[in-house]
Amino acid sequence: MNTSPWNRFVKYLYSARQWYRETPERALEQAYEAALAIKAIEDEHFGSQPIGDRAGDYGHSTLSYFKSDLQKYLKIIQTRMVEFNASRSFLELPERVSAQSKGVLGDRYQKSGTNTKDRASLVFEKLEFIDTVITRYINRKSTAIVPISSGANIPINSKNGSPQPYQNNASPNSNQSEADGVDTYIDEVSLLPRSLLGTLNRITKELDPSAEKEVVKNFRNSKIKTVISLRFILLLILVPLLTNQLAKNFIVGPIVDRVRINNNAPIFINIDLEEEAFKQLEKFEQHLKFQTLIGQAPAISPEEKKKKIEQKALEIAEEYRGESSSAIKNVFADLISCAAFVIILISNKREIEVVKSFMDDVVYGLSDSAKAFVIILFTDVFVGFHSPHGWEIILEGVSRHFGLPENRQFIFLFIATFPVILDTVFKYWIFRYLNRSSPSAVATYKNMNE
Repeated sequence: MNTSPWNRFVKYLYSARQWYRETPERALEQAYEAALAIKAIEDEHFGSQPIGDRAGDYGHSTLSYFKSDLQKYLKIIQTRMVEFNASRSFLELPERVSAQSKGVLGDRYQKSGTNTKDRASLVFEKLEFIDTVITRYINRKSTAIVPISSGANIPINSKNGSPQPYQNNASPNSNQSEADGVDTYIDEVSLLPRSLLGTLNRITKELDPSAEKEVVKNFRNSKIKTVISLRFILLLILVPLLTNQLAKNFIVGPIVDRVRINNNAPIFINIDLEEEAFKQLEKFEQHLKFQTLIGQAPAISPEEKKKKIEQKALEIAEEYRGESSSAIKNVFADLISCAAFVIILISNKREIEVVKSFMDDVVYGLSDSAKAFVIILFTDVFVGFHSPHGWEIILEGVSRHFGLPENRQFIFLFIATFPVILDTVFKYWIFRYLNRSSPSAVATYKNMNE
């Protein structure tokens, strides 16, 4: 039974309202998962110690990789906790916990058979766990491995450095301003060097009977992540392409051809195609004259010459009529393929997260020289000295694909501005992010670029 537009509108409005009401639980769950990820890295690679330069027996590149993950997860916690606190100013959490029958946490709690009090306690346990994890990386006296911005809703007690409860009216402590990006680690008094302790912890893990199972488990997880990522990337490529071709040949194509034939549409949809057709016809006429003058073709009468030119004109007109129709079909077919691409992204959010993790592993798994090589290749192709020619070819191809006239002034203006903007953004990314996550790769890039 078909529903009326009003009923569909009410349904969409109700879905949006439900999504908004689930914001506190969703934000808290994402922050909790990020805290779990940090704790897993600590337990697995640093012997339950904070992630730092002197924890474990790792090289500089490996530590840069772990620190990059730490910064990413801390940023997620910071953002989601801001979202959690802001949404609670409009939605009271205790009422949501007691009245929740659907949603991210509600479904999970119902499946586990917990009651209202247990749900509330789980929420506060998650908050306490998040506080415990992030407190290890917040400056207490001197420095911190990862700076936490003063805008984060993670206030610190000025007396003992312990985290205070999350409140909407809580203001950050002034001591947080001291953590301004110093990439060091707090010294802790120990009888043995930390590298020796890290080596002992690693040997202990290798002698653990369950170590082999853990290695096999990690390998299986990595294999599953790789398969899911490659399959989703192929899906993102093949589905829009197949959708484009099917829509162009079986849906959009017949409709456009019928409309143009019934309405006696013009042969050329822009002046550029018309000029190309005229040049092609003129070239054919000059070719006939040249063949006659050099004796490779018998002399023909003016009537036969006119007939051949008319026949060639009809062929050219049919060719450019098809090209004009193809340009119109490309517009609608590309819109349909873009819609298919967006639908895939919306309906596969979990796969997108897996692909992001897979790409992080691939990028940070490269050596410093490989990273520098990729950076130089990318910059030279898109913003290098010879890049204007490539951009010109791309813009001309796009214009012809959609049947648009080639505006030389727009092309030159685009080439004069966009690569410069792209180069500025890329340099800022190197200075702001890559310089912190992999400084050795930046140094290698500078040496190779010089």
